[in-house]
Amino acid sequence: MPLESPSSSMPLSFPSPLPSVPDDITGSSPPPMSYITSQEMKCILHWFASWSGPQRERFLQDLVAKAVPGKLQPLLDGLEQLSVSGANRPPCIFECQLRLWDQWFRGWAEQERNEFVRQLEISEPDFVAKFYQAVAATAGKD
Repeated sequence: MPLESPSSSMPLSFPSPLPSVPDDITGSSPPPMSYITSQEMKCILHWFASWSGPQRERFLQDLVAKAVPGKLQPLLDGLEQLSVSGANRPPCIFECQLRLWDQWFRGWAEQERNEFVRQLEISEPDFVAKFYQAVAATAGKD
């Protein structure tokens, strides 16, 4: 079958490989969370599900200290948890998880931190209620 010359046929148009974004949406919504950050959050939520009561309490204290960093009481509570025993002892898995949690959390934007608490609230509403109560208890204390 003979091909038609380009001048005699209609110009070809290919669909755009990228979806169009409505003008009223561009620039108004926050950027999506990175894949890495979402995987970090999933990891922490998975760990949380297997933590014991005392481990969850330790995590709660750390989360409160991160939420209200200028307050002295959460800092003092965190200092109580420090120990110098077992210098030759390797860290337990929970301690390694807390170190990763701390490292990841410091790298997250405020919006991502809030998203983490929101996700935690979906799976553990009682824990997050305790978190909000602990943060509120720091009000007015220096």
